[in-house]
Amino acid sequence: MKEKQQLVDTIIKGIQEKKGQKIAVVDLTGIDGSIASYFVICQGNSPTQVEAIAESVGDTMRETLQEKPTTVVGLGLSHWVAMDYVDVLVHVFLPETRAYYDLENLWRDALLTEIPDLD
Repeated sequence: MKEKQQLVDTIIKGIQEKKGQKIAVVDLTGIDGSIASYFVICQGNSPTQVEAIAESVGDTMRETLQEKPTTVVGLGLSHWVAMDYVDVLVHVFLPETRAYYDLENLWRDALLTEIPDLD
């Protein structure tokens, strides 16, 4: 597996390619028993955009780092797509679904970095 920060940076690039919004990187490395080292969380404004963001992340990771997710769930309904890159889990939400699950607050002991939206 590539360096974790390189994975995170490449995932963010893929999200930004499709204008994903409110990107948050949750650093779980200091949390005992966490299921990954990082979560990268973002949102799209429609199911179509959520799916396009997930596809862009997959394409960018494959082209840049030759990495494929071990699992992708949620495509089709596209209210919440989760992509598992072992050390990094990507979550692409619709805004209302993101607010309901509130993953950032669930892992509030972790370091949270918000990435500014691109204009």
